[in-house]
Amino acid sequence: MKTFLAVLVLIPTLAAKDKNPFAGRWDITITTSNGSYPDWMELVDENGTLAARVQPRGGSVHPAAEAKISGSHLLITVTAAQDKQPALTWDLAVKDDRLSGTQKRGDQTAQIAGVRAPALKRKEPKAWTSPEPIFNGKDLTGWAPDKPEINHWMAKDGVLLNESKGANLKTTRTFDDFKLHLDLNCPEDGNSGVYLRGRYEMQVEYEKPGIEDAFHRMGSIYGFVPVRVEMPRKAGQWESFDITLVGRIVTIVRDGTTIIDHQEIPGITGGALDANEAEPGPFYIQGDHTGGMMYRNMTIAVPKR
Repeated sequence: MKTFLAVLVLIPTLAAKDKNPFAGRWDITITTSNGSYPDWMELVDENGTLAARVQPRGGSVHPAAEAKISGSHLLITVTAAQDKQPALTWDLAVKDDRLSGTQKRGDQTAQIAGVRAPALKRKEPKAWTSPEPIFNGKDLTGWAPDKPEINHWMAKDGVLLNESKGANLKTTRTFDDFKLHLDLNCPEDGNSGVYLRGRYEMQVEYEKPGIEDAFHRMGSIYGFVPVRVEMPRKAGQWESFDITLVGRIVTIVRDGTTIIDHQEIPGITGGALDANEAEPGPFYIQGDHTGGMMYRNMTIAVPKR
């Protein structure tokens, strides 16, 4: 799926003089009978006209098929009905800057809870600590797989290697603002990702040329922030990344070239661990797509207190 690039669905709603209590960005948790997972939504109200986009559990942020106000409720058609797949809909109410409501698809129902996404506006630190390793090159100390029974991550000759697809891997420490350095080696047809704070995926991929656009290419923040410089493909070769994240503002330097320069990350990306954007989070590496991914020289610096 491709990202939200333009005006989505325009529907007359509230009078322009009224303030729409649903407008803005929302960190959402969906709870089903089998557990819960994070989502995200942004609603824009331009003088009584609505446009919405939603980040579902997986995949990329996308426009809602429909958004409208009905009385005190916001009704969102997240995805329209297709073939034998019924529409996915949300019926939302808001009180004291908290969302509540119901998700429906056919006869399947889930509960929705949401809070306003934090602005995370922070100044650049005046100084950073000296970089320290977050991977010791010898074993998985400081890291934990999400599914130990199918874990194929290992340390080998100073390299963090995913031998075959299976578990994802996350740090046992959490981080707020940081400067992360890492080297990575992505094979041809490889697909992985490094989640910043466990919520914002920096895409790592070498799919067949022409499949991915700038919002889904190596080094992008998946679906939200495109790379601005097209770099040569280096499948099967080592390349370096320096990632700075302060609040929502991210800068990514790839092999010495700035490919994202002080851009805002609007919300969580697909596959995020949670939607708790106000909290620190771990680094989280995808291992469930393809094997053969390698990482090394992983260091972290944080604001100096």
